[in-house]
Amino acid sequence: MSHICMTQTTRTLERRLGDAIRSRAPKILVELVMFTLKQAWACLFGALLLVGLIVSDMIWDDTWRLARYDALVIYALTLQALFLIFKLETLAEARVILLFHLTGTAMEIFKVHMGSWAYPEPALLKLWGVPLFSGFMYAAVGSFMARVIRIFDMHFAPYPPLWITFTLGTAIYLNFFTHHYIWDARYVLFAATLIVYIRTRIWFQIGANTYWMPLPLAALLSSFFLWVAENVGTGTGTWIYAGADGVSLVSFAKMGSWYLLLYVSFVTVTLVMRDALIQAPLTKDHATAASPRPAR
Repeated sequence: MSHICMTQTTRTLERRLGDAIRSRAPKILVELVMFTLKQAWACLFGALLLVGLIVSDMIWDDTWRLARYDALVIYALTLQALFLIFKLETLAEARVILLFHLTGTAMEIFKVHMGSWAYPEPALLKLWGVPLFSGFMYAAVGSFMARVIRIFDMHFAPYPPLWITFTLGTAIYLNFFTHHYIWDARYVLFAATLIVYIRTRIWFQIGANTYWMPLPLAALLSSFFLWVAENVGTGTGTWIYAGADGVSLVSFAKMGSWYLLLYVSFVTVTLVMRDALIQAPLTKDHATAASPRPAR
């Protein structure tokens, strides 16, 4: 009951904010404005983390007793607490984000051990060379996915059988580890994402209208913005890739890595958002009717 109440409160707050913006936006551009603002609202946690990276890099003094990485851990924990206190996230979303944090931290520890990248600054809150705030960067992806599904009233149809999606997600996650020892299967996995999800449309609401986008295209576009975030991280010296000079842009190959990781993230989110998955194809009218609340 408390979970349902919190979900309704979160949606009520966001509906009021959306109504206030819509009443002030130019009528001819209202849907474009709302789409942009909804996307920005959905990625609020990640955007605030990037602000923390930039501001801390600008102001931090190495002589301060509190290490920058440790301050970022405190900052990220504070953000998470505020999101729950002000009901910007539901408890179900927070549980998914915790899972992202754990799986992301595990990957970070392995990748740092293998020399793929490094965190050069000292800190007390570090495990095997990995500052604990790094898990929140993965959690930010989970936060965005969970929030964007709710904010846009998204449905995914026709959605493949769950056992196939979980098998693919597991294979992608394991490949991030195993490619250091055996053949890198990423190109096979790229093809597999298209084979599994090529028919899946993301149906979403903007105002009274319903739109759709192919799921692989959405993953590709999202991977570009994550690549931009990677450049913010390297540009602030928060982490350093092996062989990188700290000045040049991150390799576009990282977009491929994020593209694949997004499918792992998506499968993880579906653990608690099964209502958004529909195995049969949808029409525009059916997608509108499937919305759990009146269109905004």
